[in-house]
Amino acid sequence: MSSDIKTAKDVELTLCLHCHKLNPISWSVCSRCGGKIYLRKPKSIQVTVAWLITAIVFYIPANVFPVMTTFAFGRETASTIVGGIFELWEQKSYVIASIIFIASIIIPILKILLLLWLCLSLKLNLTETLKLRTSLYRLTLWIGRWSMIDVFVVAILVALLQLGGLLSIQPTIGSLAFACVVIATMLAAESFDPRLIWDSLER
Repeated sequence: MSSDIKTAKDVELTLCLHCHKLNPISWSVCSRCGGKIYLRKPKSIQVTVAWLITAIVFYIPANVFPVMTTFAFGRETASTIVGGIFELWEQKSYVIASIIFIASIIIPILKILLLLWLCLSLKLNLTETLKLRTSLYRLTLWIGRWSMIDVFVVAILVALLQLGGLLSIQPTIGSLAFACVVIATMLAAESFDPRLIWDSLER
C-alpha cells in the first residue's frame, strides 16, 4: 500500500459497524451509539465458514423434500423445488420457471461458492484481485435479498389458495429447510469482514 495513503487503522481509528462513527482503537464502546466496536470482526472467517457449512447441510433437504403440498379435490400432490420448476416449464411458464430456478438454485450455490472463495483467499494470503474480491463480496450482499423469492411464493400461495376441501396448499419441511439456507447465507455474508481482504497488503 502506498505510504501517502492513510487508512483509519493507520491513524489508530476504527469504524463502528452499528452507526458508522470513527472511534479510537483503544475504545471498546462507540461514543455515539454505545455499541461494541472492534478493529476487525472477531473470528470473522471461522464464523463465516460455520454459517456456510450450516447452509450446505440445509441445502440438501431443501431440494430433496417437498416445499409444499397441494390438496385439490381430494387429491394430494407434493412439489419439490426442482419438480416445481420442471412442471412450470412443461406448462410453458418459462419466465416464472427461470426466475425460480435462478433464485432457488443458482443464487444460493453462487453465494456459498463466492463466500467460500473469499475465505480461502484470506487463508492463502492472496494479494491479487483485491478490488475484484471486494466487488464479489458486494455482489453476495446484493443477490442475497433475492434468495427468499421461493419462500415468498409458497407463503403467498398458502395465504391465497385456501378453499376448504376443494383446494388448499400447505408448506412442508422443504420450505423450512430452504428458509434456513437463505438465513444461514445471509448471516455468513454479514459475518465476513471485507476489510480483511485489504489487510493482506500490510501482511
